[in-house]
Amino acid sequence: MYTKVVKSVDMVRIGIIGIGFMGMIHYYGIQKVLDGKVTAICTRNPKKLAGDWTSIQGNFGPRGSVENLSEIKTYDHIDAILADPEIDLIDICLPTHYHKDVTISALKSGKHVLVEKPIAIDLDSANEMTRTADETGNRLMVAHVLPFFPEFSYALETVKNVEYGELLGANLKRITSKSADTPSAADVEKSGGPGIDLHIHDTHFIQLLNGMPDAVFSQGKLIGDKYTDYLTTQYIYRDNPVTISCSSGSISQKGRAFSHGFEIFLEKATLLFESSTLGGQPVVSQPLTIITDGGKVEQVDLGDTDPVGAFTDEIQHAVNAINTNSDAVLLSGDKARDALLLCYKEAESVRTGQVIAVG
Repeated sequence: MYTKVVKSVDMVRIGIIGIGFMGMIHYYGIQKVLDGKVTAICTRNPKKLAGDWTSIQGNFGPRGSVENLSEIKTYDHIDAILADPEIDLIDICLPTHYHKDVTISALKSGKHVLVEKPIAIDLDSANEMTRTADETGNRLMVAHVLPFFPEFSYALETVKNVEYGELLGANLKRITSKSADTPSAADVEKSGGPGIDLHIHDTHFIQLLNGMPDAVFSQGKLIGDKYTDYLTTQYIYRDNPVTISCSSGSISQKGRAFSHGFEIFLEKATLLFESSTLGGQPVVSQPLTIITDGGKVEQVDLGDTDPVGAFTDEIQHAVNAINTNSDAVLLSGDKARDALLLCYKEAESVRTGQVIAVG
């Protein structure tokens, strides 16, 4: 018998499982969430349970510090935090190969779930996760944070409000430097390689821009038979003249560790953005800019931005959905599953050299 959550709550009590870099960033982001707070954490690391997070550091945001966890419950076993009746939302920040089992257990225990992207590595697992959410009536939300970064949020809103006319086309990119060591087959099976772990940001965002494509045509380099190292894809919409493409993967030299951006073409405007990590330093090579059909070129003022702020907005979206009993559209479990499906269809296109129907 599944436990169903049928009522909303005023203060969403959040339990975080996994205190690595992403778990820490979620913890910091939640501090500014309205009507949501961290009431419990779970990690096997005794130092982190005691609040010593000084060993945690990522590629953006603050380094971990010493945290006062005196008012937060601490658990060193997942079953224990899932059994806590004073938690409404479980925030899963574990490596991807743990997502399915922990998500399903959390949903069956009566909790709503926010799980880091990608939803899972294989489609069977993703389908089982979305099916369990439907069966239990508890929410499955997947933490695709890209739509909450200011440049991408602005672009998405501009496309949706049709102020500058309909979407005509888009080119997206998300490139990392080549790894010094070839990843093992076992590691790729756990992460999905760049073609899933990295590129799924794009396949999710493309759905938000223009829905699921009817087919894909991709060229690139495979890792084994199922995964891609890098690729360029054309997304095909049979009954829509929009032209969307994306280049993504691990192909750059190490002096440019990461870059992403977009060109988005509307009937009456073009949106441009690109930023990189160049020589170890963040560089915005193309600030968010709008070019109108009258020839006006203007940088968009996004105000003060903080990378952790995107995670605050992401988790606020989840909390609002729980409290208003509404859909968390940008965190949809179904869209996250479909983003994974697109990654596999693109790998099939690279492998076969054919246009692959999405189906």
